[in-house]
Amino acid sequence: MTVNRDFPDSSPFELRQPSDQRIPFVFNSPHSGRFYPPTFILQSQLDAHTIRRSEDCFVDQLFASAVMLGAPLMLAHFPRAYLDVNREPYELDPKMFLEPLPSFANGHSARVAGGLGTIPRLVGEGQEIYAQKFHISEALGRIDSIYKPYHLMLGNVLATTCARFGYGVLVDCHSMPASIRFPESGMRPDFIIGDRFGTSCAPELASAAIQLLREMGYVVAHNKPYAGGYITEHYGRPLKHMHALQIEVNRGLYLNENTYEKKTGFEQLQRDIGLFLADLVSLPDFYFLDTPLAAE
Repeated sequence: MTVNRDFPDSSPFELRQPSDQRIPFVFNSPHSGRFYPPTFILQSQLDAHTIRRSEDCFVDQLFASAVMLGAPLMLAHFPRAYLDVNREPYELDPKMFLEPLPSFANGHSARVAGGLGTIPRLVGEGQEIYAQKFHISEALGRIDSIYKPYHLMLGNVLATTCARFGYGVLVDCHSMPASIRFPESGMRPDFIIGDRFGTSCAPELASAAIQLLREMGYVVAHNKPYAGGYITEHYGRPLKHMHALQIEVNRGLYLNENTYEKKTGFEQLQRDIGLFLADLVSLPDFYFLDTPLAAE
């Protein structure tokens, strides 16, 4: 199996659980994986430094306080450049493979066209990952042995959360390049809150997240340019009391994007996110159970 070949000594992902889940929140960091399998590096034409351009560096650490607050935190150890679980299962680029795509694959999505499918073709600012085409069996192996188990575990913990508390809240945690700017003003957002334009969660959740961060002095955008990916869209079912919110953190706050080293502001940002999460998870239950919502 692909997972045994590429991750022989450790799991490709993990679920960090509190001793007792005290709150109906689940946190997820699907793009912060930092283990690049040697077999994957050999396939790539990029060096070990450049291939990290798509990585949500240290986001799992920024949101680590979620576990101390009583919430599970799921995180990937595999890198986004190798496999992106924030995509449909089979968003595959036909130009990457020696054989035709299977009939069930989606080879025409906007994300595939942009080189950012389930098996990405590009990293960072458009650098091609692979030197040559490879067998479709390689892609299907990653999907079957890592993608599907990842979503099975995430889905199970969300279902367990909903059954225990009557509702669940998934917070999908990401980072964005420091180059992101508001098109109107040129100002850099520190955070972007995404709720799929009001369809993936109770409106009070997104509003509270924005307000809390702004009160801490951060510049916050809503849904632009990131409204939430497949995970937010797929799991966000507020009419069924399952809410999903995406949070993007600007890497310029905490990371040297050339060296991938933490800036001196990392620990302060980590503390601020901890305070922010403590307030966010304290929102009243009725926000998530009784709020009328637009049709999904």
